[in-house]
Amino acid sequence: MHGEYKVPGGKLVVVDLDVEGGALRNVRVAGDFFLEPDEAILAIDAALEGAPANTDTAGLTARIDAALPASTVMLGLTSEGVAVAVRRALAHATEWSDYDWQLIHEAPQSPALHMALDEVITAEVAAGRRPPTLRVWEWDSPAVIIGSFQSLRNEVDPQGAARHGVRVVRRISGGGAMFVEPGNTITYSLSVPDALVSGLSFADSYAYLDDWVLGALAEMGIKAWYQPLNDIATDAGKIAGAAQKRVVGGEGAVLHHVTMSYDIDADKMLEVLRIGKEKLSDKGTKSAKKRVDPLRRQTGLAREAVIERMIDSFRTRHGLTRGRVTDEEMARAEELVRTKFGTEEWTARVP
Repeated sequence: MHGEYKVPGGKLVVVDLDVEGGALRNVRVAGDFFLEPDEAILAIDAALEGAPANTDTAGLTARIDAALPASTVMLGLTSEGVAVAVRRALAHATEWSDYDWQLIHEAPQSPALHMALDEVITAEVAAGRRPPTLRVWEWDSPAVIIGSFQSLRNEVDPQGAARHGVRVVRRISGGGAMFVEPGNTITYSLSVPDALVSGLSFADSYAYLDDWVLGALAEMGIKAWYQPLNDIATDAGKIAGAAQKRVVGGEGAVLHHVTMSYDIDADKMLEVLRIGKEKLSDKGTKSAKKRVDPLRRQTGLAREAVIERMIDSFRTRHGLTRGRVTDEEMARAEELVRTKFGTEEWTARVP
């Protein structure tokens, strides 16, 4: 069995192993990480040898930590990263390079249609009728997108939304409310087979699926990192928030979507969103305006240039061909707008 895992912000860990009699055998750990002293790699292999194949990530991590020499130094590597690679090998996880990735980047569409397209495209990936897809959104109007389980009245000021012509829609994933305006926001979705994140915890899958965008930001001069559970942050502040939804059917799939602030009208945002003191307190700041630091200021690039560099970075890492929403997919999405995402019943399902 073969498993790979790129440690977030670190290096690639590769594990090859067999399973005999319910235990790990012939374990070999490799990768482009840095590790001292040399014998530490042998200690890792030995720690994993004979471990029950059903040992979870925490248990495997503990075995490795207990076996490492006291002088061990790891760079680009963690004991947990090795354990995750083992679990991915045992789960027969796939890798990015196993797929032919498709890009969808089309004309501006309504907020409700974007919600519907996420559901339809991810269901198509789950059913095996569509390849894994990166979809970059373009907005035709300002909107607030609330999480699947958020209270509408607690998150949105209806007078402020009406005054600024902001449409409120509810997505199928959890997480918090996002304020978006055309030209000021960069949003993308990844619709991926469940096998790509096999062996990863729900939390680890966030960082794993956005490691490519951290690399793209680094190429634009921005040092960014994942701030658990679902934020992308820099020294200057948060720049993005992510959310996920598991889709059943077929082989299963994961919808992972991210909204990044290219620019932001903070005053308007505060008139539309109700951002409570409790939410701000756990972010370590007293001002909602200081929570988000736009990409425009940090990069000095036009929004279109930022998007193009992100797409190019993904293509360089994983390959990417241009695609489109099919007529059948669009018809299903438009029907979902009519029956679900465009209805008050769905939007206010948590009043």
